[in-house]
Amino acid sequence: MRERVLLIAPKFWGYYQEIANEITKLGYKVDYINDEPNDSNIYKAIARVNKKILSYSIHKYFNNIVLPQVETISYNKILVIGGMTFSFTPNMIHVLRKLNKNAKFYLYQWDSERNLPYVTKIHKYFDHIFTFDRYDASFKPEVYKFLPLFYTNTYKKIGDMNVTSYKYDCMYVGTAHPRKYKEITQMSEKLNKVFKNQYIYQYMPSKLKYIYHKLFSPEYKHAKYSTFKTKKLSSKQMFELLQKSRCVLDAPQAGQSGLTMRTIECLGAKKKLITSNSDIINYDFYCTENIYIYDGDFDFNSVFFNKGYKNIDQNIYEKYSLRNWIKTIFEIRD
Repeated sequence: MRERVLLIAPKFWGYYQEIANEITKLGYKVDYINDEPNDSNIYKAIARVNKKILSYSIHKYFNNIVLPQVETISYNKILVIGGMTFSFTPNMIHVLRKLNKNAKFYLYQWDSERNLPYVTKIHKYFDHIFTFDRYDASFKPEVYKFLPLFYTNTYKKIGDMNVTSYKYDCMYVGTAHPRKYKEITQMSEKLNKVFKNQYIYQYMPSKLKYIYHKLFSPEYKHAKYSTFKTKKLSSKQMFELLQKSRCVLDAPQAGQSGLTMRTIECLGAKKKLITSNSDIINYDFYCTENIYIYDGDFDFNSVFFNKGYKNIDQNIYEKYSLRNWIKTIFEIRD
C-alpha cells in the first residue's frame, strides 16, 4: 500500500498542484488542504493586516472542512508549507498531530521568520523544519535546515528550448509589495536606456490593499491605481512570457533575504536575472554573466550586458529541481 501524504499549502500561483503531482510521481498518495479558508482578494488583504479579525472564519474552516476531510485517514507524512497566508493556529496543528501520532511532520517556511513571527509557536509539533532563508538557518541552526526554493518541469522545458530571439528584453510579473514595487519601477526606468522592450506586470490583489499601501507605505506616494494589474496571469501566460523574454527582474519584499521563487525559476529556464537581493552571491549558481545585482544603478559595460547566457554545471541545475526539493525534505535516497 502506498504511503499517504497530507499537503497543507497556499494556492499561490498554483504551486501546490506542482508539488502534489511530483510527490505522487515519487509513489505517494497525496491529499491537499488549502492553508486558508478563503482565496478572495478581500480576505487575503484583511489577513495580511490582522489575522485575528478572521479568527471565527479560520476556526469554522478547520472544524467544518479540514477535520472531516482528514480525521478518518492515517497519514505517514504531513507537509506544511508556511507563508504569509498560513492560517492554522498552534492548537490546530496539535489536533492534527494527535490524529496522526505515527506520522512525520515537516514544515517548510516560505518566508523569513521576521515576516512570520507567529510560526515559531508551531515549531514544537514538527519533526523537521526547513527554511528558504539562509540567514534564519545560519542564526538558528538548531531549528532550521536550509533549503532554497525550486523550479518545476515547466521551467526546465523553457531552458531546454535554446531560444535565441526574444520579444521582450526584460520582464517582471509579481505582487506589488511596497519595496518590490519601488525597486522594480526604478530598475525598469533605468534599464530603458538599453532594454526598450519591457513587460512589467505589477499585480495588486485588491483596491483595499492599494488604499492601505497608499496610506501607510511611503513607496506608494506617487503610485496610481491605474498602474497596477488586478488579474493574475495564468501559468500558461507566465510560460509564454518567460519564453519570449531575454532577462527577468526580481526584488525581495521587505524583511526577506531568501531567494524568491522567480530567481530559482530563472535558473531552471536558463534566463538572465537582475535582482536587488545581494545575498545571491552566496549561492553556487551565481555567475556575473547570468546574474546582475542591482544596487541602485547599472553598469552597462559589465559582462552581464555584453555576453550571452552561460551554462553552468548540470548537477547544479538538478539540485534546484522540484523533485530534488521533495526528496530532500522527505529524506529520499536514490
